[in-house]
Amino acid sequence: MAEQKFISKQVASTVTTAARFSVAPMMDWTDRHCRYFHRLISKNALLYTEMVTAPALVRGGAVHLLDFSPQEHPVAVQLGGSDPAELAQASLLCAQRGYDEINLNVGCPSDRVQSGFFGAVLMERAPLVAECVSAMIKAQPVEVTVKCRIGVDDQDPEVVLPDFLSRVRDAGVSRVTIHARKAWLQGLSPKENRDIPPLDYDIVHRMKKAFPDMHISLNGGLDGLEAGLPHLETLDGLMYGRAAYHQPWDILRDVDELVFGAPRQSKTRVDVVHEMLPYIDQHVEAGGKLGQVARHMLGLFAGQPGARGWRRTLSDGAHRAGAGSALVLEALESVQEAA
Repeated sequence: MAEQKFISKQVASTVTTAARFSVAPMMDWTDRHCRYFHRLISKNALLYTEMVTAPALVRGGAVHLLDFSPQEHPVAVQLGGSDPAELAQASLLCAQRGYDEINLNVGCPSDRVQSGFFGAVLMERAPLVAECVSAMIKAQPVEVTVKCRIGVDDQDPEVVLPDFLSRVRDAGVSRVTIHARKAWLQGLSPKENRDIPPLDYDIVHRMKKAFPDMHISLNGGLDGLEAGLPHLETLDGLMYGRAAYHQPWDILRDVDELVFGAPRQSKTRVDVVHEMLPYIDQHVEAGGKLGQVARHMLGLFAGQPGARGWRRTLSDGAHRAGAGSALVLEALESVQEAA
């Protein structure tokens, strides 16, 4: 462990810049294969892991959940938990693995997360959240951030959210992503909680005015890239979730240019497919399944001629024995023929 290098101040500055646009942590979606694929489309966006629970790392020893490819940087890990000491230990493990940011989940409304006493339920326990992030910050040198909701159940966001932000700021957090919806812990499923509670972007903008010293990013309901860009006139960052996953090219292709000011890239969707082939070959040769990687690529040609054939070929064949990059090229042919 003595050989492990922690994040530098220069990298910390880079990840704060990258937070101007990020892809949200999404369970069962933003695994390491998904992040590698997304990085080929955007060099600058900040990529998040799926949520990893502190108990799984500390008590379960499941440190393999922290594996990632060096090409994924800048990359952040999201932790779930509510025990300050345990979160501190988990944060140290994440820092030792080389993550650029450690994020605490205070937004997930699922029953499983609630039963573990973390996620959105922590919006009702702001003092505990402050204690958690303070312990995480003291345990290691990587920046600790928070992703939260505007409130839960019958809470008044105008009262709860400013108090929450004030407490985590005083505990040492300077960067927060706010999902601009309440979470209803009783009566709504996690899927319903992503759509039914009304969006309130205005309160997020008001929080930026009230906390000008904090880096505040907006999450929730963001669809097309250009529709989100006006928010950056006031806010510090945008976090896209399902739209970035289902239409990765449509969302991520122009991020480097429109958000980060980089030159417009000449790369095409076909280029991305070919860049994925060595990664796929390596994964399959190591005993992995093509489907574990290819499922994240299904939306690459969304809205394009041949997209259905692309999805069908990969979906039907990726789990067959021996499936590899040859099947991906076969799927690509259906797109090229349609075009």
